[in-house]
Amino acid sequence: MKKMYSGIVFALCCLMFLVNAKAGSGVSAESTLIVGFKQALSIGTEKAVQTVSKPDGYFGNQAIKIQLPDTMQKVVDILGKFGMQKQVDDFTLSMNRAAEKAAPQAASIFGAAIKDMGIEDAQKIYSGGDTAATEFFKGKTSEQIFSAFKPIISSSMQEVGTTALFNDIMSKYNAMPFVPKKSIDIEEYVTNEAMDGLFTMVGEEEKSIRTNPAARTTDLLKSIFGK
Repeated sequence: MKKMYSGIVFALCCLMFLVNAKAGSGVSAESTLIVGFKQALSIGTEKAVQTVSKPDGYFGNQAIKIQLPDTMQKVVDILGKFGMQKQVDDFTLSMNRAAEKAAPQAASIFGAAIKDMGIEDAQKIYSGGDTAATEFFKGKTSEQIFSAFKPIISSSMQEVGTTALFNDIMSKYNAMPFVPKKSIDIEEYVTNEAMDGLFTMVGEEEKSIRTNPAARTTDLLKSIFGK
């Protein structure tokens, strides 16, 4: 039974039962559903943004830590042999610091998407999986978040020296004889990785609200997702 009605499907079946049982209350199932989802999304996204925005929010979390691009791995391997490992480590740290600085910009974008959420969106989330709400956010906000993150990440990377480190690393590598030349848009790479990490954390918060009673911090969430 738990497998068949796990997560949100079970929760919403319970909700529909409760709503039908209280048909005379004047509160519709649809309006309760939307309010409940908006509340869950607000709580989940707020926690996710706060988590990744703090120091080491990205760098200290192996699930979302921004690593060097795969296309730079050969560059790193070669430069490490020439005593540049510290520069490489500093570069990795600075990418993550730039992402942490940009992350708070997502809060207002998520808030606007939640405000615009309608019954059709709720129904799609209802019929989706454990991260259906996160997928909703990806579809609604990815373009805006990228546009908001990119200039902050670019500025932060220049401010903390990421861009200079990257240029130094790549110039030294490309100056070496007999190696394939590399060209990477590092600012776009970090922006995309920062977005992916943020959505990963939103997904984790969504799963927590669905499956962990302690994460349901309001009476409405408890009634919708089960006590």
